[in-house]
Amino acid sequence: MYETIPVGEMSVTFLKTRHETGGVFDLFELIMPAFHRVPLPHFHRKYDETIFGVDGSLTWTLHDKPHEVRRGVTLLIPRGTPHSYANPTHTPGRVLCLQTPGVMGPEYYLEIAALYLKSRHPDLARIGAVMSRYGVVPVHQKEDLIPFQPER
Repeated sequence: MYETIPVGEMSVTFLKTRHETGGVFDLFELIMPAFHRVPLPHFHRKYDETIFGVDGSLTWTLHDKPHEVRRGVTLLIPRGTPHSYANPTHTPGRVLCLQTPGVMGPEYYLEIAALYLKSRHPDLARIGAVMSRYGVVPVHQKEDLIPFQPER
């Protein structure tokens, strides 16, 4: 297992990387704190992503439709599908993310994490530039893909 990468308030820990799997897949654990969301909706050009719920509950929104991912739930996000995710609950959420084929490895998350080291709220244009280098395309629209409504 690799060291945990703090990405803003989230954490990413790789279990297997494209380097070990010959580019077949990347597998990592993602932990998202309560009342947190990803700042940029996006889609992946080069890979599919499968999310496996482990603990807590996170909400992924694909094509404007929310999907709750909790323990035992699996969600497939085919490449090219606009999506975002958030944790609108009072407790952290933990999932496993499987990306096939593996094209990003920990390098992507290390670059994004470096932007958060410089500023708690990094420039979204810089995040978008990193995303684009790895085939992750920011979705530009007037509203977020996730209607963020924290639990009360």
